[in-house]
Amino acid sequence: MNELQTLSNQFADVVSSIAASVVQVQRVSGVVYANDVVLTNARALGREDGLHVRTHDGRALDGQLHGWDPATGLALVRASGLNATAAKAAEEPARVGNLAIAVGRSWSNAVTASVGIVSIIGGPLRNGRGRSIDEVIRTTAPMHEGFAGGAFVDMSGRVIGIATAASIRGLGVIIPAAIAWKTAAALLEHGRIRRGYLGIAGQPVRLGEDQRALLIVDVKDDSPAAIAGLRVGDSIVKFDGLPVEDPEDLLDLLTEDRVGKSVAVGIVRGDSSKDVKVTVGER
Repeated sequence: MNELQTLSNQFADVVSSIAASVVQVQRVSGVVYANDVVLTNARALGREDGLHVRTHDGRALDGQLHGWDPATGLALVRASGLNATAAKAAEEPARVGNLAIAVGRSWSNAVTASVGIVSIIGGPLRNGRGRSIDEVIRTTAPMHEGFAGGAFVDMSGRVIGIATAASIRGLGVIIPAAIAWKTAAALLEHGRIRRGYLGIAGQPVRLGEDQRALLIVDVKDDSPAAIAGLRVGDSIVKFDGLPVEDPEDLLDLLTEDRVGKSVAVGIVRGDSSKDVKVTVGER
């Protein structure tokens, strides 16, 4: 057997090793995350009821939406009787240049695969809804829309990311496993992704030639911002030590781990600068 045939068989073995953990959810793919729980793409959620999951061995199961995350577009679907092995996330993150295989399900529930390399790793990626994904992988592996929610695996069959239906300049977009698994764990526990809340409206402003900030144009009554003493006309320059230049910056920083915590908000008020402690609420 020549080296090319050996490599070809290795690719096929990798696909076989993950295939039972990749299912079909409506018109897209999904990855078995835990017992009777599938991690998929929100494209599967035409409605919150009427979800159907087809397993690797052809069984059709009723699914129920457990929760979804608007930022990443990931969703959890419960399907009683799934009886499929959960996929395992890779122990090491992907590296640019790594070979990887996208594995999904076709419209007929057949396994479908596509090989490519990890081309770019970076972020954040704005998703157009005032939110962003901290980091994404972009790959040369060609993928049709049915791959969305499928597994992007390394050469050991471990998941290095979850496929999306998006592409940027011809490269498919993958959500790294570290982000996908963290999102799935939060959805499984809470049914949603908890987001922080200050209770302000703001707009970008320039302070002098070199500094940008977020000008507060409204403060909601009894909100965390109001209780802390933030005012209309204050300009937020930092949040928990990190720079803020526009509303999207602030939204990105109002993460689940900051809900309920007292955070220093650096502001410019008139001619002076100060830190105001704000206890972050939950949106």
